[in-house]
Amino acid sequence: MGKKKRDESKAVEVGSAESELELVIGDSHETKQKNKKKKKKRKKEKDEAEPKEISTVSVAVPGSIIDNAQSLELATRLASQIARAATIFRIDEVVVFDNKSFSVNDSSATTTINYTSDDNESGAAFLVRILQYLETPQYLRKTLFPKHNSLRFVGLLPPLDAPHHLRKHEWAPYREGVTLKEHSSNCTGTFVDVGLSRNVLIDKVLEPGVRVTVTMGTNRSLNAESQHQVVSSSTPKEEAGMYWGYKVRYASNISSVFKESPYKGGYDHLVGTSEHGQFIKSSELTLPSFRHLLIAFGGLAGLEESIEEDNNLKGKNAKEVFDLYLNTCPNQGSRTIRTEEAIFISLQYFQEPIDRALRRFAYYNGLT
Repeated sequence: MGKKKRDESKAVEVGSAESELELVIGDSHETKQKNKKKKKKRKKEKDEAEPKEISTVSVAVPGSIIDNAQSLELATRLASQIARAATIFRIDEVVVFDNKSFSVNDSSATTTINYTSDDNESGAAFLVRILQYLETPQYLRKTLFPKHNSLRFVGLLPPLDAPHHLRKHEWAPYREGVTLKEHSSNCTGTFVDVGLSRNVLIDKVLEPGVRVTVTMGTNRSLNAESQHQVVSSSTPKEEAGMYWGYKVRYASNISSVFKESPYKGGYDHLVGTSEHGQFIKSSELTLPSFRHLLIAFGGLAGLEESIEEDNNLKGKNAKEVFDLYLNTCPNQGSRTIRTEEAIFISLQYFQEPIDRALRRFAYYNGLT
């Protein structure tokens, strides 16, 4: 009898201990789940607070290719081909470089495009002007580009028809616009011409004649008093994945192309193209998961001449300057491939390798 009671007492103790253990395990599991949820929430808030890092692709082209054009009309058409290629292949930046030998630190090494002077300009300045003109939506060109001799034949060129070149009847989450002198009488802000039937009001006071990217939202109402936000021109790509045109930059020489990069940390992968480069099949080419890729093209004498004439790169050869030095069109039937032809050929060649690299970048950075 006493033994039976002792056994029952032990059973109660064991059952109680097991219940306590289950309770502890349950609490521990619940705590872990709560901590996981908190961690996910903090990560989400951090991701929302930090701007997304979007990969970019830039191309560098020599301004000297314009000097070889036999007339102003042919030079204009050549520039148009480069603009079309950049848009078709969603290029983010076009860098036009000279073959000047002086250092990038030399104050005379910079150039500015004089939009009012009608004097003849260098090949690089001409190319910069035409590229910028064509990238600008049609409804903004008259305001942003005064008449100039270099623009005489732009009316003959095919339009880029880029996503930000919207028609009057089209509505999109963003539009490019130009600020006007007109200000709102009821609230602080500036009116902007965005190419619609009515101007829109933005939430900032800006000087007239400034190109801006404006959020339009989904409501198609053009209420004169409803304010719109001005955002960075990179926002449509970062937030909505929309291609929003290319930027144009001038560089005095090939080394300035790399050193004066507008991106934080510069370009992390440099690719040169030349008939003297290595041939790798496009399907077998593996590019790293880059942030900012630059693809450079040479002029009549190739990138080798640009490197040789640059005092900052004395003693270096092309394979030392670039991470990859490729021949994207082997077994060519012509002795020469013109730069504007090489750009189309090469950008098509790089499509699959770039796409694979971008997918890896998105995967590793949690953008998928």
